[in-house]
Order: sequence, then C-alpha cells, then structure tokens
Amino acid sequence: MTEIPIFDDSDINRVLCVVAHPDDMEYGGSAAVSKWTDEGKEVAYLLLTRGEAGIRDMSPEEVAPLRAEEQRRACNIVGVDDLEILDFPDGLLEPTHELRRAIARKIREFRPNAVVVTTFDLRVQWGLNHVDHRHAGIATVDAIRDADNPWVFTDLKDEGLEAWKADRLLINGAQPTHAVALTAAHVDRGVRSLEAHKVYLDALGDHPAPKDMIPGIATSGGELAGVDYALPITVVGM
Repeated sequence: MTEIPIFDDSDINRVLCVVAHPDDMEYGGSAAVSKWTDEGKEVAYLLLTRGEAGIRDMSPEEVAPLRAEEQRRACNIVGVDDLEILDFPDGLLEPTHELRRAIARKIREFRPNAVVVTTFDLRVQWGLNHVDHRHAGIATVDAIRDADNPWVFTDLKDEGLEAWKADRLLINGAQPTHAVALTAAHVDRGVRSLEAHKVYLDALGDHPAPKDMIPGIATSGGELAGVDYALPITVVGM
C-alpha cells in the first residue's frame, strides 16, 4: 500500500549535497543524484572532512588522499563534477560558527534550490548515529539560514557572495515524508558509486555488499511509494 508521495522535483535546478565523510552520499543518496544529473540538474557535493580517521589500520596521512580519490570515482559514476572536500577533523566535527560559515559560503556560491543531508537523529535504523553525521546535519540546517541572512557572515557579502535562500532540505535516512522515484539504471549507478569506495569497505570487513544493500533500500522505498524503486526522504521547507 502506498504510504508516501513521490517528491516533485521538477522545479529544482541545483542540488547541494552536504555530508561529513567520503561515502556518506553513497548510501542511497547517490542513486537519486544519478536521476537528477540524468535530468540535467546541477549537483554539487560538499564533504566537511576528508574521512582520514575512517580506517583503523592505516594512518590518516595515507587514508585522506585515498578516500578523496574513491569519492571522485563515485562522483564520476553518478555525473557529479563539482566535488569540494573541506579539512575539518574527521571524528571531531562540531557545529561551530566556522563550520556554518564554510557551508554558507558554498550555498552562496552554488545557489542551490535544495540541500541534501544524511539523517542527524541520534538513534537511526542501524543503531546510534555517528557524531559527525549529527553535527554535519545541525550545522547545515543553521548554515541554510545563515546563507539567507545578509547580516550573518557579512565578510562573505564583502567578497561578492550575496544572500541566497535554499528553500528545501532533503534528509536521507530519517523518517520519510516523500520518495524520489528511481529507475533500475539509477539504482545500478548507486550500487557502483558505493563500490567505488573499495579500500574503505574492505577495511570494514563485515559491510554488506553494495549490490545487496542499495537495491534493498530502493525496493523498500518503492514499496512505500507504489513504484518499483525509490529513495525515501524527509522533505522540509526552509
């Protein structure tokens, strides 16, 4: 039985995806990105950390460039050319004014209609959410408002970056209100984009295979929305 409506994204031209780490967008979100880039929408990724603390048996100096390259390959698969990776500390991300300013800068530069984040709830389906995910989401919500306020971070205006309002927040992994309808091809590219993080996934050891995990997410979302495949999302007006 259909429980949630299909998200109408026909009036969205630019989407900014803000996440804490390399690979965060690849847990279902990249399949929706594949749909949007197929439709000619501009999509940009802003990663707040380099994910350098993500592999226990490798040093951060080794891991950071490796994960950046895996993320570039993942982006190429789903048609994203605009990838920016910031240098906030992996595992120690905090929703500071500095972080909010960095996100607000990107919003004013890219001027998106919608911003995508991963869920920032404390409790999630797979257990307790990572602190970086929680703080990335909170900082992004605040930065969306900051970017629209000409009297916050006035130095950005001095640089020529005028206030910009992104009027929708799309949250992946929270209690869904809508679904982004997908095709089998979008789901396949979502699988391959997660597979691009090979060294990282191999280091986790017991991680489910992307070819099982991503179609499972998309099939479950499709059942909620009455289609074959969909990404369930929470849509919030800003």
